[in-house]
Amino acid sequence: MKIERVNSEVSLKRTIDSGTEVQRNAVQSILNDVINEGDAALSRYTEKFDGVSLSDFQVTEEEIRAAYSSLDDELVAIIKEAAANIEDYHSRQVKQSWITMQENGTLLGQKITPLDAVGVYVPGGKAAYPSSVLMNVIPAKVAGVKRIVMVSPPDKDGLLPAGVLVAANELGVKEIYKVGGAQAVAALAYGTESIKQVDKIVGPGNIYVALAKREVFGTVDIDMIAGPSEIVVLADKTAKANEVAADLLSQAEHDERASSILVTPSMELAEAVALEVEKQLETLPRKEIAEASIRDFGAIYVTSSLAVAVDVVNDLAPEHLEIITTDPMNLMGKIRHAGAIFLGRYSTEPIGDYFAGPNHVLPTNGTARFSSPLSVDDFVKKSSIISYSEQAVKENAAKIAAFARLEGLEAHARAVEERLKD
Repeated sequence: MKIERVNSEVSLKRTIDSGTEVQRNAVQSILNDVINEGDAALSRYTEKFDGVSLSDFQVTEEEIRAAYSSLDDELVAIIKEAAANIEDYHSRQVKQSWITMQENGTLLGQKITPLDAVGVYVPGGKAAYPSSVLMNVIPAKVAGVKRIVMVSPPDKDGLLPAGVLVAANELGVKEIYKVGGAQAVAALAYGTESIKQVDKIVGPGNIYVALAKREVFGTVDIDMIAGPSEIVVLADKTAKANEVAADLLSQAEHDERASSILVTPSMELAEAVALEVEKQLETLPRKEIAEASIRDFGAIYVTSSLAVAVDVVNDLAPEHLEIITTDPMNLMGKIRHAGAIFLGRYSTEPIGDYFAGPNHVLPTNGTARFSSPLSVDDFVKKSSIISYSEQAVKENAAKIAAFARLEGLEAHARAVEERLKD
């Protein structure tokens, strides 16, 4: 890994992929076909991209039973325990409606209402992501969303991974469809004969999924346009090089465009971690991916002090931040920008990916400066409540009318003044 001394603002190497013109046109064509042809377009694109011909997209009870049969009981138990941890964490995020009354009879408040229907996209391909099911479905379920629809691309046999099906079934998801890509996003956004339209689409996917989500935003809501995974490790000389290197590689193996950064005031640690990364790469099954990530988007920044290191971290605004120092809790209060913060030697990032409870759907590409992890709040909407009494109107009508006329809106002013004529 490259080692660089820094004492000022730095930038995280990031790839914000808006797609090529060919990709954008392809996505637009797919969306239009699904709008015009419905299920016929879904069938055609599933055969074209996934290599399987399906006449019925919905997962059957038989497929779910087969998923349980093919998965070890121990793994099922682990999925259940992870789900319980995640649900417990998210249950603490629930907000209540509220109303306040003033002496003049004014009533103000806020009504919290869960969304009616949410679509969850679960990536497919060569890997299976039951954790993605848990992290996207559970906050929607806790929020009170009644209809949760899951879509995921099928394999060559027209099936979804066992872990994905078990996770969905454990959470009570009743609508599971074997369709992926931009065509699945289109089905969720516009509806087809088989898949009824939803109000919001969440979940990660490839560039075509991301572009499709961007296109349908406005017709439905979306969670975010996720970029490649990122980790920054803020460490002092007490950190163990082998552990830091392993944590950096845990993100590098995700994607050739993932970014793994160490920020430390210790040159000794920096040099030891650089050697450890090279050593551990040699035995990593996904060596080629991780090696490209480390080469193109990895770095070690050595600062003059821990205080400067904190400033560098805030400049980077990473998706994942590990603080491995003598007193990580003290430094946490100084961190302004990070999607998730992992404190101490034993809080390695994969704990948050799978098991601890907080959501692993996090802001990337520096958006931690203004964005938050996926939460229960993403699955509710808020309505303002306003009730003015006669006394309140008498007290404030002239002020409101004056404000309206300041903006040149005479009808607004008269609408208030009409209430005074009685």
